[in-house]
Formats: sequence, C-alpha cells, structure tokens
Amino acid sequence: MLEARHLRVLRAVAATGSFSAAARELGCTQPAVSQQMKVLEASVGTTLLIRTSREMRLTQAGEVLVRHATGILSGLTAAEEEVAAIAGLRAGRVRLVSFPSGSSTLVPAALAALRAAHPGTQVSLVDAEPPRSVEMLRDGDCDVALAFRYDSAGGFEEWDDLVVRPLLTDRLVGLLPVGHPLAGATTVSIGDLADESWIAGCPRCRHQLVEACEKAGFTPRIDFATDDYPAVIGLVGAGLGVAFLPELAMESVLPKAARTVTVEPAVRREIVALTLPDLARVPAVAATLDELERAASR
Repeated sequence: MLEARHLRVLRAVAATGSFSAAARELGCTQPAVSQQMKVLEASVGTTLLIRTSREMRLTQAGEVLVRHATGILSGLTAAEEEVAAIAGLRAGRVRLVSFPSGSSTLVPAALAALRAAHPGTQVSLVDAEPPRSVEMLRDGDCDVALAFRYDSAGGFEEWDDLVVRPLLTDRLVGLLPVGHPLAGATTVSIGDLADESWIAGCPRCRHQLVEACEKAGFTPRIDFATDDYPAVIGLVGAGLGVAFLPELAMESVLPKAARTVTVEPAVRREIVALTLPDLARVPAVAATLDELERAASR
C-alpha cells in the first residue's frame, strides 16, 4: 500500500538526484531514505530507481509514480490545511434546522454571536417543526436541530440516541381578542374557554391543545389550524377565536387586536438543541450549540 511519507521521499530523491541530498532536504538520515525507498519498491512490486556509480535516475515506473505523487501530495496538503482550518474554527459549515418561533428569537442572536467570534464559519438555516426536524438530523440532512417537547410528554427518551442540549422552558399563554370579556384578566382558567372557538398551531401543538383542554373537562372546537403564528394572531385579533401560543412566539410579533393572558393550569414546553454524538465533537457544531445556549440564557 502506498504511503504519503514514501511518496515524499521518492519525490525528494528524484528532485535532488541522490539519497544523501534527499536526506538533507527531508531532515533525516541517508540510511532512512534508503530504507524507505526499499519499502516503496517492495510495495509497488517493481524497481523505481536505477543506481549507478555516477548517477541515480528514475525507471519508467518511477517517473509515473513521481508524476502522480505531485498531485497526491498537493491534494493531501490542501486537505490537511482545510481540516486544520475547520478544527481551528477558521472555516466550517453548520446546517441548522429550527421551528419558526425559535428561528425568529433564539437563532438570530446565536448566529450573530457565532459570526462575530468565528467569521469563517458558515451557517445555513431551514425551518421545520419537530418531529420532522429530528428526522432530518437522523437522516443527515442537518447538523443541529432546534426542537421542543411538551412537559406532559415525559423525558427525553425519544431522543436517547442524540445529544440533547436543554435551552429553556417556554410557557404557553392564552391569546384573546381585545374585546373579549376575559382579555383584561390577569389569569384565566382553561375551563373558562370551553365554549370558545379555537385556532390551533402545528400538529404537535394542536395535540397538546386538545390534551390540555380534555384535562380541563372539554374538547376544544378547532375552527382554524395554521403553523403560521402571525396568522394565528391575526385570526384571534379578528375575533374568530382564541388560541394558545408559546411565549417565545410572542417575542417577535406585536399583536394589535389581541391580548395575552396567563393560563392555568400552566402548560410548558422544553426547548432543546439536538445533534448527533459524532457531530457534537465537530468544533463548528459545538460552537453553534454554545451560542444557542447563551442566546437562550439571555
């Protein structure tokens, strides 16, 4: 099997014309050069150098190998430099997928800090809700997934094959039309909204809404469902129903004709960043996780 160190020795011998000169160029001894050439010739199964008392010249096979060695060694050098740049965070790529309210709140601050600290690291962003975002991570379509689960779902068993970085706990709030009788209340019981029309969010959020209402003794009448939070707020503001929204979603939207109220009993979701165990050791991915955690702490 060819080894890069043997190719470097062969190229040095071809360039200098002798073992002793090649040894000086490579910073090793003449016997070491001779030994490595013997190993290389044994590896390829043919003579590469013709040694005479006056000169040392390449055989036809030696010329072919030197010609290819130049490209091989140049490629290895370029690869070593590129890997070193990635390891040192002078370069690198991170593919991030996030649910919309995370994309509009946590992600911008995290990526701005990442770019300031490591300007050579490139990050791409795609929106996807869990569980689709988690599937993308497992399928190799992204490197980091921002995801969430509701506190009623138990532990993190569904992600036990992944690295889970907890970021924050996000409470759901009630969203009512500004003219609703309870819009001025500090706290509203879920049961107080049993007769309302509901506007639901993503499938996972929709399931959580139904579960919370059923615990309060009623099944919600869902008239509209949309993954778009501004659309939910617009529908509520138009008096078409009430909704549950994560507080995180409200940070980037200013409701004009709707009011938020605290809902009891509390419904919370855990926001996490996920990656694969091997990816967690990649410097650019680790730095992205760190910045997401810092953004969440703020």
